[in-house]
Amino acid sequence: MSKMRKGNNGGRRPRRIFTPEFKASAVRLVLDEGKPISEVARDLDLTRSALNGWVNQARVDRGKGTAGALTTTEKEELSRLRKEVRELRMERDILKKAAAFFAKESV
Repeated sequence: MSKMRKGNNGGRRPRRIFTPEFKASAVRLVLDEGKPISEVARDLDLTRSALNGWVNQARVDRGKGTAGALTTTEKEELSRLRKEVRELRMERDILKKAAAFFAKESV
């Protein structure tokens, strides 16, 4: 029986952060050199699911992904716009409350 790592994360490895350059080189090994995802993941000490996600996103960015999938640029824009909408709604709500406050005060 194999030993499980003990800790709060249930045997999972700690979350790691990879540079865009590292991700691009890993994806290049799969898409441009034709190496299998499982082999590249093993060689680079990655999880298959992480590498698979990067590869799928790269396919979308190259215009070869599934229909309706967002490119990285579109995802970044969507995130920025959602943040802007959230801020505008907060500002609107504050102005509504201020208008109600001043309307009560003037009566």
